[in-house]
Amino acid sequence: MGSIDHGPVPPDAVRAQVAETFRAESARVIASVLRIVRDIDLAQEVVQGAFEQALDHWPVSGVPDRPGAWLSTTARHRALDHLRRARRAGARAEALAHRAIGMTEPPPDVVDPEEIPDDRLRLIFTCCHPALPADSRVALTLRLVGGLSTAEIARGFLVPEPTIAQRLVRAKRTIRDGRFPYEVPEGAELSARLSAVLAVTYLIFNEGYAASSGSDLVRQDLCEEAIRLARVLAELMPDEPEVHGLLALMELQAARAAARTDADGDLVLLEDQDRLRWDRERIARGLAELERAGPIARAGAYQLQAAIAAGHARAASWEATDWTRIVEHYHALAAIAPSPVVELNRAVAIGLARGPADGLAALDRIDAPALRGYHLLPAARADFLRRLGRFGEAAAAYREALRLAPNPREQTFLAARLRACEAEGG
Repeated sequence: MGSIDHGPVPPDAVRAQVAETFRAESARVIASVLRIVRDIDLAQEVVQGAFEQALDHWPVSGVPDRPGAWLSTTARHRALDHLRRARRAGARAEALAHRAIGMTEPPPDVVDPEEIPDDRLRLIFTCCHPALPADSRVALTLRLVGGLSTAEIARGFLVPEPTIAQRLVRAKRTIRDGRFPYEVPEGAELSARLSAVLAVTYLIFNEGYAASSGSDLVRQDLCEEAIRLARVLAELMPDEPEVHGLLALMELQAARAAARTDADGDLVLLEDQDRLRWDRERIARGLAELERAGPIARAGAYQLQAAIAAGHARAASWEATDWTRIVEHYHALAAIAPSPVVELNRAVAIGLARGPADGLAALDRIDAPALRGYHLLPAARADFLRRLGRFGEAAAAYREALRLAPNPREQTFLAARLRACEAEGG
């Protein structure tokens, strides 16, 4: 394994390189080791040992030209050594060994993680197994595929670190005790499991894009992590339209992130955003992914949501937005993936396409008990009432939205709108 011939490297520089490599390569390395051992805890232990070995060797020998290949090879050697020791000790190593790899098979001198991309795909599908609770899928995916520490995941979702640790322990125990197959499912099961994988990825993104707790409206770290996971999926499953649809959706939404808040961190609605602050490189990537997803006439739910986001991205101004086309996309989305939130967003789009009275009527037609505690329903009603000049009714709706809003930044925005309506209504 060749190294950069720079001689000894300062320890601080090596630690930084190892940390960067861990975030970028840990999923590949863990996935590679899981071909040899069928135990996630053991795989993590082996991989951690390989990274510790890098901290010892790289300051002296130099950082390898291909750090990921070095780490993957080192970890696989360590895994095979562990199994040999266990077998010599009489332990039931067979339960941990992958049948496809015999104990006498010598590991290759250098393992190229790029040559075994399906391993990461197996890892992602294992993390998102439907038998795991949703919060455990998220935690395990971020830990094993995203390379985040337990503390980082806890900070990201603003929960105590022991809570995340318990979720990880329970998830790995469930996988071990249930003897979940470490594989990519096929046929109908693939479609069902892929939906869970995409849902977990989008859940991570949404928690970052509109934080449900904490003082910040946007958690950019979570958004970036979700986008990175989606890029891995798009690389590994290039023929799955919905994978490209989800990546397109998140890129297009993330492109507006800088304009969603003002200098004080307070909410700025799409209507009032400075479009010069939108990230044009992200928009270009998002539109390219949407194109790769295929014809919109056969689009899935994520493709349709990406098409809606693309309608905003392509519009030079709020007034230039093709709301009629966006309503059509929402009609198609409601037909294949009906939900109360889709109905709410469609009603808002109707109001912007046809006028606030039609939007208000569309909101009134929604019969969804799930939205009763959702602050955006009274907020949408308040906005249409305000546009119609019915300031007293708008103020009452803003009060309800303010009572339900979970984020302080949204509360600040709603309170300002409430004061304005109270002033207008005398």
